[in-house]
Amino acid sequence: MVQLLRLFKITRVVAKYRLDELVYHPQLPWYLRFALLLLPWRWIKNPAPRAERLRKALEELGPIFVKFGQLLSTRRDLLPDDVADELKKLQDQVPPFSGTLATKLIEQSLGKTVDELFADFDPKPMASASVAQVHLAKLADGKQVVVKVIRPGINKVIKQDMTILYFMAKLLVAFSTEGKRLRPVEVVADYEHTIFDELDLQREAANASQLRRNFANSDLLYVPQVFWDYCSRSVMVMERIYGIPVAEIDQLKAHGIDMQKLAVRGVEIFFTQVFRDSFFHADMHPGNIFVSPHEPESPQYIAIDCGIVGSLTAEDQSYLARNLLAFFNQDYRQVAQLHIDSGWVPKHTRVNELESAIRAVCEPIFEKPLKDISFGQVLLRLFQTARRFNMEVQPQLVLLQKTLLNIEGLGRQLYPDLDLWHTGKPFLEQWMKDRVGPLGVLKHIHQQAPEWLEQAPIISQNVLHWLEQRAQAPTQITKQPSTTNKRYLIGLLLVAGSAASLIWPDWTQLFNQANLPSIAVGVVGLYLILNEKKA
Repeated sequence: MVQLLRLFKITRVVAKYRLDELVYHPQLPWYLRFALLLLPWRWIKNPAPRAERLRKALEELGPIFVKFGQLLSTRRDLLPDDVADELKKLQDQVPPFSGTLATKLIEQSLGKTVDELFADFDPKPMASASVAQVHLAKLADGKQVVVKVIRPGINKVIKQDMTILYFMAKLLVAFSTEGKRLRPVEVVADYEHTIFDELDLQREAANASQLRRNFANSDLLYVPQVFWDYCSRSVMVMERIYGIPVAEIDQLKAHGIDMQKLAVRGVEIFFTQVFRDSFFHADMHPGNIFVSPHEPESPQYIAIDCGIVGSLTAEDQSYLARNLLAFFNQDYRQVAQLHIDSGWVPKHTRVNELESAIRAVCEPIFEKPLKDISFGQVLLRLFQTARRFNMEVQPQLVLLQKTLLNIEGLGRQLYPDLDLWHTGKPFLEQWMKDRVGPLGVLKHIHQQAPEWLEQAPIISQNVLHWLEQRAQAPTQITKQPSTTNKRYLIGLLLVAGSAASLIWPDWTQLFNQANLPSIAVGVVGLYLILNEKKA
């Protein structure tokens, strides 16, 4: 019953703001145009501009729809200017709830009165967003802070919307040939997990603290300090920052900010978070991003609202980096093979056919100057091509794709000639070199050594068991396996011994003279193991 009421509200809002006019187009199939003309509210008029009607409709429908509008607002290259300008208001100008109610929620959550908690508290909201709003305050020691409070009743609204999204996703699976490939139920489940995490401000505070540590002493990104004594699931207090909203292009230019460097640094921050840290801010719309005015020639970003973060497994990191590098190098064969190896397309897919299809999509794009290439357009074209090969949507990559589109849209606002690919390629090449080069292999050995040592007794037992078997039935073991097994076992022992001697030294001191013999032993062991695998 609740879901039916929610569906009725959505239909009512669509009719109230005449959103059907936004999709009606002469190039639509005749049956869709005919269906739109038969809608009962076609005779209702709404004189407000289309962009304002869309923004108000999204606000009225709630946080899930507001977040959709926030994402759209960053893609000015895909939207008319009037729509983009209006949707930008969704980033921090959502209608607030009362300061009296906010005060009551803070006191209930933290167990003290506002006067006991703060030397000063402003009940008037400083900004209001889709799931929370913030107030200015001052701690007893004089530190200026902001207090973030979750909207009352928001949990119930989101649950209703998620139920509807699940229902629509299951319908898509049941009645659409695209359902299985798009995996809508898994995508909705991933989004549900993400948005409910955002409602837990203690989790957001932990995310902010981790991101702050990752960029400690960095001139790329600053994350405000969290004051843990004032945090709960529904309230968070953090350092107040002073910066220029990244969407205020005129203000940035007036302060002499180097716009090209600012755009490039945004891309560097993205790749650093994804590939160095595997921990990335996944809600980087302009309302959450500011720029420090202090060093305009070396601009630093300031990030807030870390409620949505993403991470990738080592396997997904590797496949993604190798895919991007293959695209950069126009190696379509490698792209096709990676898609098959990763399981993103069925194993029976013919590599040459997938390679040909990807080439047909990408070659016309690469003929353009790099600055004119939109990664968003490449993704859309590739998704269209993927239908032919039953490529399944990867839910774990949805947040990443959304973030990458946000970054590209934001970067092109700051510096229209932003070359996303040229900026990202050197970073990816260095990351791959560090990962699979000699130093990367040795670092992996150093990290895995404790686990290998734990397994050493088991390995020793297996060696003894093998020797006993060989002594009892020497004729059943051919010469070649015996030689191979010996080489493999010797290699394992050498690597384990080398790793054991390198566990305790500081990694930065790994290559001092005292450690060189251990490293040499480990390299010999790896050589024997790799030769055994080839044999």
